[in-house]
This record gives sequence, structure tokens and C-alpha cells, in this order.
Amino acid sequence: MLTLLYRGTLASCNYSCTYCPFAKRRDSRATLARDAAELVRFVDWAARQAQELRVLFTPWGEALVRRHYREAMLKLAGMPHVSQVAAQTNLAAPLGWLADAPAGKLALWCTYHPSQTSLQRFVERCERLSALGVRYSVGMVAMREHFDDIEALRATLPASTHLWLNAYDQRGSGYYTQADLSWLDALDPWFRHGIEGTASRGKRCRTGEDVFSVDGAGEVQRCHFIPKRLGNLYVDGIDAMAASRPCSRFKCDCFIGYAHREDLPLHEQFGEGLLARIPLPGHSGLGKPMTVPEPASS
Repeated sequence: MLTLLYRGTLASCNYSCTYCPFAKRRDSRATLARDAAELVRFVDWAARQAQELRVLFTPWGEALVRRHYREAMLKLAGMPHVSQVAAQTNLAAPLGWLADAPAGKLALWCTYHPSQTSLQRFVERCERLSALGVRYSVGMVAMREHFDDIEALRATLPASTHLWLNAYDQRGSGYYTQADLSWLDALDPWFRHGIEGTASRGKRCRTGEDVFSVDGAGEVQRCHFIPKRLGNLYVDGIDAMAASRPCSRFKCDCFIGYAHREDLPLHEQFGEGLLARIPLPGHSGLGKPMTVPEPASS
């Protein structure tokens, strides 16, 4: 089975989160047309493959507000040899199109941004996904000013829905107190991987072997975080690039990367939900009510 992490030319978003470099960024019509054409080429390539494929869209901005991504996901999901199509999204896009997808093929990695939408609206959209039979994960960036929002989201979601948390880019040490870390760890047992990273140099990883990162031009890297070109998807063919390669990074602190490490038990803990960050039952956080840590003293 081959897994491709696709990141095209698109770099625009409908949200304006203060910590994101793509906030309210607008792509030109020419850029959007190029991105759409690249995506059509990728889908056409996928249609010609014989082996089982899984695809995760990891855009710089928000892809699902663009019709060409929604159409591409439906086309991919309709291919018998494509077992899963997933995408990272802020869940602001239309959802009706998901009803046309084959059952069990689509999955969404959904991020709640409390400065951009209300909790009620976000949760209602999650409930719509459930009604449509679409598997999804839910998470947030763990900024200290959003701790109350994290607690509110955890309390509102069903206990069976795992709440993942991404460490905020601290820009220096000491952003989280020990009380913060204990609280966040209890909510998301994988949170520490994101804040501390895991020593990865020399470790075996599926990236570069049966997991690859592909950009809009078809340029292939083993993963998003090791910018070494392996070849071109449309010229060289993926089989010529595949090889077992130890990781060359000192640390890996992003789920998209460390999820494929062979020395970590993520495949066993997430199973078929790995691409959309959906753990298997029994592996998620406890989801119990907890006391939100007091703000750090200045």
C-alpha cells in the first residue's frame, strides 16, 4: 500500500488566526487555476495506478473551501484501489458534498479555531459529519489563552471523540507550566511528542519507503520535513524512489511525520485512522472533567 501526502500550490485561507502565516492570505486567480490543474494531474495519475493508495491532503491554507479539492476527493474516493482519502480542514467549507462519497472512504482532520468561529457552530458541523457517516478527528492549537476553549470543547464533544492538541510554537522555553503539561497530557496522551519531539536521527520510518510527500508539480520528498528531492512522481515513478531510509532529523515533533516512525506504536494505536489522526477505541485521552490551570504569573 502506498500513502501520499499531497500539498499543492494553494496557500490561502479564509481564517485569520494570529499565529498562522497563511491567515487571510489570498491566492491570485492564476495561482488557483494552477493549483486546480496540478490537482487534476495528480488525480489522473492516481486513476492509472494498480496498487492500493491512501491520500492525505495537507494544504498550507484551507483547501476544502475550493471546489476543485472537494471534487478531487470524491473522484479519488470513487476509485476501487484508493482505500482512504483524508484532508486537514478548519471545517468551514460546505459539507453536503460528503454525502456523495462511498461509505468509509473519506476522513477529515478538523481543527477548531475559537477566535474564528463559535463552539456551537463548530460542534454542530461535527455532528453533521457524524450524521453523514464521515470519520473525523477534532483538535486545537494549545495556546494558553484558549485553555478554557479546550475545556469547553472537551466537555461538549462525545467522550468517544478523541481531542488532539498541537503544541503552540513557543518561540522560547517556558511557555507551558508543569501544571499545564499535566493537564494537556491527560487530555491528549500524544501531546508530549509535539512539544518535546522525539529523538529521530537514525530511526526507521515508513516515509521514503511506502509514504511520500508530493507537491503540486509532482516533486517527491520522503516527508514534509526533510527537503531532499527523491524524484518526480510523473517522470520517475514512485517505485524507483522507494527505499528504506533512516531518519536524518534530530527530532520529529509533528504528527504528520512521527506517525510513520516504526519505533513508535502509532500504527497500532491509530490503525486505519492514522491519516486523519483518529485513534482506535481505548487509545484516546480520558476525556474526564479537569481543572483548567491558572494563568502563568508574569
